[in-house]
Amino acid sequence: MKLLSWNVNGMRAVLGKGFGEFVTTEKPDILCLQETKARPEQVQLPLELAGYHAFWNSADKPGYSGVAVFTRESPLDVRAGLGHADHDHEGRVLTLEYADFILVNVYTPNAQDELRRLPYRLAWDEVFRTHVAHEALHKPVVFCGDLNVAHQEIDLARPRENRRSPGFSDEERASFTKLLDAGFVDTYRHFHREQTAAYTWWSYRSGARQKNIGWRIDYFGVSTPFMHRVVAAGILPHVHGSDHCPVEIQLE
Repeated sequence: MKLLSWNVNGMRAVLGKGFGEFVTTEKPDILCLQETKARPEQVQLPLELAGYHAFWNSADKPGYSGVAVFTRESPLDVRAGLGHADHDHEGRVLTLEYADFILVNVYTPNAQDELRRLPYRLAWDEVFRTHVAHEALHKPVVFCGDLNVAHQEIDLARPRENRRSPGFSDEERASFTKLLDAGFVDTYRHFHREQTAAYTWWSYRSGARQKNIGWRIDYFGVSTPFMHRVVAAGILPHVHGSDHCPVEIQLE
């Protein structure tokens, strides 16, 4: 089973940038998207997604945030949000239950310039961590998406210059450590412990993608007891159409 996750930076925009061909080539069983920036009625889905069940969680604010999941297998249950009034207006979480695992698609809030949204971000992290830990009491959890944090220095091109940048503050990195310590594995690092220059997001400025000056902020995490089901984890930097590239895992 192939699971893919991609921050598309606008669903309507990416449709004109080879999205259908991407689906045809990769043939994911489950495709999780973040930053869709649209409601489902605003999107004319490509024929390549005709065989998928589609689930959306859109932000209250038009053209902002949002997540979606396209899945070949019909899930047993689907829930939008975290069940928390302070965190459910921006369309950031979808939770789908399958027979042998629970999938959580997430688009984590950015701490923003000068870390002005850091307190909210850390409060969000705590609620999200509680959510996935609670779900893991019932079945193994697979969470994926744009977590908006580069966990270690190896996960971005210029760690020294970005020490207090949003996504690489000590507080955000420590919070991600707490998430993993709650019983989860960063699948990419499990298979590629020392891999450098492996990034999933690049600024549009100064030719950052061409120079591979990037950050790894998109993840698949799984419950530790579920790791025996994960046979591969990867990054697809050759796929364009967004300032992020897709990430993937394969389950046996």
